[in-house]
Amino acid sequence: MQYASTRGHAAAQNFSEILLGGLAPDGGLYLPTAYPQITGAELDAWRKLSYAGLAFEVLKKFATDIPEANLKALTDKTYTADVYKNARADESAAQITPLRVLQDKAGRKLILQALSNGPTLAFKDMAMQLLGNLFEYTLAKNHAELNIFGATSGDTGSAAEYAMRGKKGIRVFMLSPHKKMSAFQTAQMFSLQDPNIFNIAVEGVFDDCQDMVKAVSNDLEYKNRQKIGTVNSINWARVVAQVVYYFRGYLSATSSNDQKVSFTVPSGNFGNICAGHIARMMGLPIDKLVVATNENDVLDEFFRTGIYRVRKSAETWHTTSPSMDISKASNFERFVFDLLGGDAKRLAALFKKVETEGGFDLSGKPGSDGDEFKKIAAFGFESGKSVHADRLQTIRQVEEEFGITIDTHTADGIKVALEHIAEGVPMIVLETALPAKFNETIREALDRDAERPAGFENIESLPQRFEVMTADVQAMKAFIAQHTGL
Repeated sequence: MQYASTRGHAAAQNFSEILLGGLAPDGGLYLPTAYPQITGAELDAWRKLSYAGLAFEVLKKFATDIPEANLKALTDKTYTADVYKNARADESAAQITPLRVLQDKAGRKLILQALSNGPTLAFKDMAMQLLGNLFEYTLAKNHAELNIFGATSGDTGSAAEYAMRGKKGIRVFMLSPHKKMSAFQTAQMFSLQDPNIFNIAVEGVFDDCQDMVKAVSNDLEYKNRQKIGTVNSINWARVVAQVVYYFRGYLSATSSNDQKVSFTVPSGNFGNICAGHIARMMGLPIDKLVVATNENDVLDEFFRTGIYRVRKSAETWHTTSPSMDISKASNFERFVFDLLGGDAKRLAALFKKVETEGGFDLSGKPGSDGDEFKKIAAFGFESGKSVHADRLQTIRQVEEEFGITIDTHTADGIKVALEHIAEGVPMIVLETALPAKFNETIREALDRDAERPAGFENIESLPQRFEVMTADVQAMKAFIAQHTGL
């Protein structure tokens, strides 16, 4: 399996060669030169597998340069009940991503897929725990080291840091928007005292953090000298690891391959739902992929109109589902590449317009940049938007009707899913985090605190270690160099 850049000016590489990096040298994102296809016989066989076994079968189609015995050892090490132990009382940790039917009436079935049983109580653990083990394996094989430079709007940072803490040859430099995460999210990251973890609170919004990561990644000389890698969702290995739970969700919700399901995915950076798009391109019988946004509705606007219009920092809302407070979806380029039929030259021109003019227009109207909007339905995409009042109402509704507490991002997903659910096609909503991570809003909605898994009772009171910096790329480079000694 070879990988090429969406912008067409980088040499094809294998899985291990792109594993430790993020952007391709030409500024694009890596995609396989062709999506592997799955057969009905494979799906039948996969129904009987454990999550670790399923992860091995999916990943071996993409990581063809890693010996299968080694890859299986890595997936077996990652996906265990001991690692994913924070299941709700009525769920089995051994299932890793158990399904819960919330509603089944008049032929309309609503299902919640639990993805937040990992060490940081968020879906990001599903890929990040594997990424940590893949990194350690590859670095040890090559006697190398890696300095991870990433950005987070809330959950990616803690998932990365918990996956990389104590890993030999790895340091983590994680940017986050200063005072714009929940108290729980902030404490999860900043309370880590491991010497290989560096938390940097940036005075700005998430997009400022993300822009700095891209700027450093595009400085190839600095990137190579400082041995910079990334764990953000632009990292292909992280995206493909997320493909696995779409297969698990489908196989658990159906009994035969002639059935279809739909997925609703809370999304800001387009990484999570991009994995669903890849699963669908591989042949998984997915009917609809529904993008659920919060007040930062860049993606909803595109899937409704064909216009991609990024927002400036001052136009980015700070919301009660903060992990989606994103106005420039870094993984969106992978889908646009497929929407354009793999036209790398045209894609590069469109994303140049994003940098110079703030967006592009594929609506097909006079003066637009193309008419691909009419093709979106063929890829199964729909979208919707949820705001603070919707979140509060949905949290209350799910508590009253189904007896469970959901987090704010999952509430956005359920609100939008109910608007798009169709008769005869189960709708699976991907859970994004446990509600304890957003206790301020849970208290507002339910007038009580969210239940916390053991070990997290007093996390906000732990000592915190972090640096506050401005959104200055040169200062950031100097900080990294100072702490790597390279």
